[in-house]
Amino acid sequence: MKKLLFVILLLAANLTAVAQLNFQMHYDFGHALYGSQLSNRSDWTATIENFTADRWGSTYFFVDGTFGSKTMTSAYAELSRELRFWDLPIAAHVEYNGGLSAGGSYNDAYLAGAAYNWANKDFSKTFSVQALYRYLARQQVGSKHSWQLTVVWGIHFAKGLCTFSGYADLSGDPSVNGKMVLGSEPQFWINLAALDKVSDDCKLSLGTELEISNNLVWPTDGINNRFYAIPTLAAKWTF
Repeated sequence: MKKLLFVILLLAANLTAVAQLNFQMHYDFGHALYGSQLSNRSDWTATIENFTADRWGSTYFFVDGTFGSKTMTSAYAELSRELRFWDLPIAAHVEYNGGLSAGGSYNDAYLAGAAYNWANKDFSKTFSVQALYRYLARQQVGSKHSWQLTVVWGIHFAKGLCTFSGYADLSGDPSVNGKMVLGSEPQFWINLAALDKVSDDCKLSLGTELEISNNLVWPTDGINNRFYAIPTLAAKWTF
């Protein structure tokens, strides 16, 4: 999941409303690295990500759309709401994950639990950990009841020029080898507005994402029991 924006703004928000939107485009190198194993994988992914904080907590969502040579091949979304109107850095968290693809629907997941959020004084370093109950609505093998642990981090350095961010999800899934699924997407961005000769109004960032997964990606043989590390080349505009 793309969660860094959620953590940074959640921690920075007080009682005033805060909102931010960004758009990302990623070119995927899965074909080049894994050949026919991932020939069913789309070259391009477009992401719309939004966070809004208010006096009661925050709302976050992102939508991923993947594109082949001629058409959109899948859409996947995550929507979460956190409630925190007390002083402790722990929030109540509810979430929905799901979407559609050319091969059928994703396994809809409904999650609920708690999140611990931390930041240093200038918010250049942020961290969140979430412990969640996970209900798999379309699960066909084993129990529909599961769990998920999520870690999210963000580090801004070099006077705002560079950002290292990302998340890692570890969840239970009785249908895969080892009964656990790992998904992580660390990102590195160069924020052009931090350069001396670039206007502060330029909200463009250039960078890369590394999709690390085990038992998550579906190759052409339809068996999702492998480890993959797939890089992208990416651009992001923050509104």
